[in-house]
Amino acid sequence: MKLREKDSFRKSEGLFFIEGARLCADAALSSVKIKELYVTESARVKYSEYVRLAENVAERSFLVSEEVAEKLSDTKNPQGVFCICKMLDKNANIGKIKYNGKYIALENVSNPSNFGAVVRTAEAVGLDGVIVSGGCDIYNPKSQRAAMGSLFRLNIVEVDDLPDFLKSLAENGMSVYAGVPDSNVEKITEVDMKNGVVTVIGNEGNGISDATKKASTKLVTIPMQGRAESLNAAAAASIMIWEMMR
Repeated sequence: MKLREKDSFRKSEGLFFIEGARLCADAALSSVKIKELYVTESARVKYSEYVRLAENVAERSFLVSEEVAEKLSDTKNPQGVFCICKMLDKNANIGKIKYNGKYIALENVSNPSNFGAVVRTAEAVGLDGVIVSGGCDIYNPKSQRAAMGSLFRLNIVEVDDLPDFLKSLAENGMSVYAGVPDSNVEKITEVDMKNGVVTVIGNEGNGISDATKKASTKLVTIPMQGRAESLNAAAAASIMIWEMMR
């Protein structure tokens, strides 16, 4: 339960918690190291194929009661399948950046559901990866559920100093476009996306930091009509991802 609830405990242990039959099976199929599997008897019957995949790779498996499953669960209707997994080495992915690729960078995005939705969209549309700096813990259970297993498969790069990292990408020929709610800057629909590109989405309330704006090649905006002044971070990211791939 501490692994489910506390990001500091996850980091200190190097482990994370996932819930759900499909998500546990996705972890197994994605070569995530499953340390422990917890499953109810009813779940073993109802989700037999998913459970079998997780059981085949789990170091240890435990049969638990329905009461324990309810205690472990972070959802209203628990399926009764849970895993404790070893954290993925996302820092190792820094060297996997393709300078002719397409990436979205998230700066201090604090809502785990937004983060997970962006990762899921990025994989679905075919982005080369997601760059993450600050914000919510990528192993938050809400992030996991919103990402629907994409976190295990997509190239996720965690960096401490986003402006410095973006400068290095620009020096290697990539275009870095920071998304801002400003009708005076160039529209994202009119920007050249042919070569290597990184688009940046900022914090839900404060947007992109000044340092990151300065490190960017250009400020861009999503053209909007009506009285809405801005978009939800996940919605804005989805539009920018679509424009990169289009």
